[in-house]
Amino acid sequence: MKRLNFQKVIGIMVVMVFIISIFSYAQSSSSKTIRIGVNLELSGAVAQFGQRNLEGLKMAIDEINSKGGVLGKKLELVVYDNKSDKTEALNVATKLATKENVLAMLGPVTSGATKSASVAAQRYKVPLISSTATDDLVTVDERTGKTKPYIFRICFNDSFQGSVMANFALKTLKIKTAAVIYDASSDYSKGLYKNFKEAFAKGGGKLVAEEAFSKGEQDFNGILTKIRDKKPQAIFAPVYYDEAGLIIKQARELGMWIPILGSDGFDDPKVVEKAGSKYATNVFFSTHYSSQDTDKRVQEFKKKYQAKYKIEPNALSALGYDLGYFIADAIKRANSTTDREKLRRALENTKNFVGVTGIISIDAKHNAKKSAVIIEIKNGVQTFKQKLNP
Repeated sequence: MKRLNFQKVIGIMVVMVFIISIFSYAQSSSSKTIRIGVNLELSGAVAQFGQRNLEGLKMAIDEINSKGGVLGKKLELVVYDNKSDKTEALNVATKLATKENVLAMLGPVTSGATKSASVAAQRYKVPLISSTATDDLVTVDERTGKTKPYIFRICFNDSFQGSVMANFALKTLKIKTAAVIYDASSDYSKGLYKNFKEAFAKGGGKLVAEEAFSKGEQDFNGILTKIRDKKPQAIFAPVYYDEAGLIIKQARELGMWIPILGSDGFDDPKVVEKAGSKYATNVFFSTHYSSQDTDKRVQEFKKKYQAKYKIEPNALSALGYDLGYFIADAIKRANSTTDREKLRRALENTKNFVGVTGIISIDAKHNAKKSAVIIEIKNGVQTFKQKLNP
C-alpha cells in the first residue's frame, strides 16, 4: 500500500474538519432550542456579581420561554464558570464559540475578563454582550481605536461613570479636594480612576493623593494614613465590594469620616457586611439601577425577583434580567435563530430598548446610552439619591 504524501494527508484532514463543522452546525440549526453561551464569574473573587447576574438572566429566560420563546424556539443557556480569571474567561469563550456552537455569548461581568473573552468572540465572529463590563476599551480596539464589531454592552461605560462621580462630588457635595485609592491590577479600577481624575480636574477639583494597591490587599491602613495627612475632603475608591468594605471600615477607624465615593463595584450587601453598619455611612456610589425607583417596571421586577430568590435584587441582578430580554429582542429583530451575522447587525441597530435599568440605545462604539443613579449608604442602609442622564 502506497503511503500518502504529507500534502495529501493535510488536505484530507482539512476536508474532514470542514465536513464535521458543517455537520455540527446543521445539528445546531435543526435544534429545537436557541443555544446561548453564558460566561460568568460564578466562583472566585467576584462570584457575588456573577451569581446575582445569572439569577436575573435565568429569571428573564424562564419568562421568555414560558411565553413561547423566540421565533418558535426556546432559549437554552449554556452556562460556564470562568472562576473570576481572565485566562479561564478566554478558554470558556473559545469553548462556547467552537465546541458548544452557540449563537451568542453573554458575559463576563468584569471588564478584564470580558476583554479577554472578546479575543475569542472576535476570532470566531460570535456576538458577545456584557451587561456590566464598564471599561471603555471593552468594545474598542486599543491599537486601532476602532469598534470591535462583535462586542457589545448594555451598561454605561467608565467615561460616563467616572465623570458622573466627579461632577457629583463637585456640584452636589461641593468638594474641591479628593484622594483616590485604586487597584493597579484591575482594568476596571484603573479606567475609572483615569476618568474621574480628568473630569474632577476639568471641573476645578484637585487630587491631593493618588494611591495604588495590588490585588488581594486586605490592609489599607498605610495608604489611608498617607491620605489622612493630605486632608482631602473626600476619597474616591473605584473598587469591588470586598476592598470597598475594608477601605470604609479602616478609614473610619483612623478617624476619617469624610465622604467615600465609589462606583458600581460597591453595589453589593458585602460592602456593609465588611465595613459594619456604623462605619458604612456618608458613602456614595454610582450604579445602574435602584430598587427604590418608583417606576412600575422596576417594582414589578423587584417583586418577582424577591419571590423567586428571597433577596432584594441589586444592579447586577437587574442588568442580568435586562440582558435576557435584550438578546431575545435582538434575535427576534434579526429574524434568525442561527445566523450570527444577522444577530450582530440587529444588536448594532438597537434603539430605545426598554429595560428595568433604563432605556437603552447602542451607539457607534457599541456602548449603551442610558442614565445612571447615585446611591447613598447611611448607617448601613442604601437610599436612592438622584438619577443622572448621559
